[in-house]
Amino acid sequence: MANMEKMIAERFELERLGGRDVFARSRVFWKTIDALQESEIYSYFQPLERNDGATAIYNGQTVVMLGSNNYLGLTTDPRVREAAIAAVREHGTSFTGSRLLNGSSVLHEQLEAKLAAFVGTESCTVFTTGYQANLGVLTALCNEMAVSVLDKLDHASILDGARMAKGKVLRFEHNDVEDLDRVLSGIDPDVGILVVVDGVYSMEGDIAPLPELLETCKKHGARLAVDDAHAIGVIGKGGRGTASHFQLKGVDLTVGTFSKSLASIGGFVCGDKQVIKYIQHHGRSMLFSASLAPPNIAAATKALDIMQEEPWRTEQLAEHANYMRKELRLLGFDVGESLTPVIPVRTGNEPLTILFWKCLVEEGVYTNPVLYPAVARDQGALRTSYMATHEQEHLDKALDAFKTVGEMLGVINAS
Repeated sequence: MANMEKMIAERFELERLGGRDVFARSRVFWKTIDALQESEIYSYFQPLERNDGATAIYNGQTVVMLGSNNYLGLTTDPRVREAAIAAVREHGTSFTGSRLLNGSSVLHEQLEAKLAAFVGTESCTVFTTGYQANLGVLTALCNEMAVSVLDKLDHASILDGARMAKGKVLRFEHNDVEDLDRVLSGIDPDVGILVVVDGVYSMEGDIAPLPELLETCKKHGARLAVDDAHAIGVIGKGGRGTASHFQLKGVDLTVGTFSKSLASIGGFVCGDKQVIKYIQHHGRSMLFSASLAPPNIAAATKALDIMQEEPWRTEQLAEHANYMRKELRLLGFDVGESLTPVIPVRTGNEPLTILFWKCLVEEGVYTNPVLYPAVARDQGALRTSYMATHEQEHLDKALDAFKTVGEMLGVINAS
């Protein structure tokens, strides 16, 4: 453990490493990675031999998969697979160009129409990744005469998009409506404002207080965009997201991704027709990136259809999450303010978090260790997430493993 702490301390020092050679950091970093790999405690870029959804094969061992965003269990659904295969046969493997020029197809437009109807907006446009969707929205709307105002725990793609845009970036305390009001009160009335929040926060599993946020935005004449990457398929009527969860209308833009519930890759933004058209023509990630490929569009479209045809998936997902949240708390674990199928198990310092991850894998449970800078230093956690297609035996096996390892490492008290 002492050696691990030393290696991690050296990683933190990289941030202050100067000098002419920009490769110097990589050489120092490599020593840390190499040592972790030799000790068999390196937890990232781990190749899975097979991923069947609720379970996977890792290092020749079948493990319960609690480290995936495959919330509805559709990535391996035969209907989704066949839709992707059929799209390749009909349209090929790529459109080889940006949406602006030769990369738009009827497949894009059909999916966009379905998404707009599903979310309940006039229009929608599709991006190649969810990350690019946020970049496109922010670079299109937040120029020198606009300010982007972000929750401090917003996803990195939102922060990166705001930094790439030419406007000023301000931040408010996580889910703190009073602090948002304070920030908005200090902005020049002649400057445009776009407030951007996550609907469901990807590490904490909590939900944005959308009614209060929207009321505060309206008070100051600000527009509100909600990134529902981890909310679509998860909360709201039929998995329609955060606004639906609160039975709320008036959100200006809803951003989402296909890489979670919708079993593919790609992203989208839904809103008023005029605003969406403007984003299409001014979002840098739309203009300068090749468009989403045919099999990805087809997979997302079929997953969206199945999600609406089989609402039991969203309902089962919520039941699994409620069960695990309750049982983990009863065992003595700190799961924060989670209200969704994203449930962090707080472990503390980085060496302990990595060791917990390794021990859980050996017990047949795969989780995601979350370390700085994804969380504050010494606030490490094991991010667990659940699927509609998990069986009760998967959940109970995971609980047994958490109990065994938690007691062994002193994270919880022995019963």
